Amino acid sequence: QVQLVESGGGSVQAGGSLRLSCAASGRTFNAMGWFRQAPGKAREFVTAISWSGGGIRYADSVKGRFSISRENAKNTMYLQMNSLKPEDTAVYYCAAGNGMRPGAYKYEYDFWGQGTQVTVSS
Repeated sequence: QVQLVESGGGSVQAGGSLRLSCAASGRTFNAMGWFRQAPGKAREFVTAISWSGGGIRYADSVKGRFSISRENAKNTMYLQMNSLKPEDTAVYYCAAGNGMRPGAYKYEYDFWGQGTQVTVSS
């Protein structure tokens, strides 16, 4: 059974940092990514990474502040979030798929985690 389990969410003040993890089980995936959904808003792309790590994509809103990585031996992906802003507040979802490229669209991912809440206060 395929599972994606996120961890590491929490509450932090603006300017602070958090590190999210996504542990996959049941199989390995080529592309993996992070999406987020704020209250009343659509789920949006944050960042994605290819199997080798050589392909990485970021949303403009997080470039220079967030960093994605993965450890294939542990079947785990990470999201280091620095210089957090109140507008980063959302539920963050891990996504995984068979695509070779780090896609930015939800339809490119077949499996999703349950989400982890990130709250940034001003």
